[in-house]
Amino acid sequence: MYALTAASGQAFLYNSVTFGYAVIPTTFFAVPEGHTGYYFAVIAVGNFLGPLLLGHLFDSVGRKPVIAGTYIGSGVLLFGTAYLFQRGALDALTMTACWTAVLFLASAGASAAHLTVSEIFPLETRALCIAFFYAVGTAIGGISGPLLFNGLVSSGTPADTTLAFCTGAGLMVAAGLVEAAVGVRAERRSLESLAAPLSAVTSGSGTP
Repeated sequence: MYALTAASGQAFLYNSVTFGYAVIPTTFFAVPEGHTGYYFAVIAVGNFLGPLLLGHLFDSVGRKPVIAGTYIGSGVLLFGTAYLFQRGALDALTMTACWTAVLFLASAGASAAHLTVSEIFPLETRALCIAFFYAVGTAIGGISGPLLFNGLVSSGTPADTTLAFCTGAGLMVAAGLVEAAVGVRAERRSLESLAAPLSAVTSGSGTP
């Protein structure tokens, strides 16, 4: 459950932004289509800086509280963005600033969540498990996200775009709550202490 929600929540958010964000400035703020790349570049900077500046907290403060905090925090910021957008308080620049802040937190949380997921399975199955949960989570969030997000945003109705924002925000908050409830404290621990290799379990049971 933890691995699946962590993967699907961030996949929904990231794929929605990747495939649908350009529609927002062109539809609602009259930004020429050829200029949307500049806004993506700003968002990409925030996405890069999140893990760079917050990464040390996942081992110093702890994976569980910081992953939960970044997921929930990004969801709360996105709810705030939806509220401001619905009120007509944003323009192309401030909207991009809001999304940059959202992905600043989300990127840090997602990177640590993926790392933790890869550590909680036995050595012999680790690669297969992370590939499985990443693929399934990306299929759930990565396919539904762009379809829903782009469909709502392309309608040109602010209420539909607000709903798209709130859907992504709700998924991130839900994933953060799951992390807070069942997440693994993986910081400063060896991989073997998190999940004993199957060979060690077999040897310990006396099975040849």
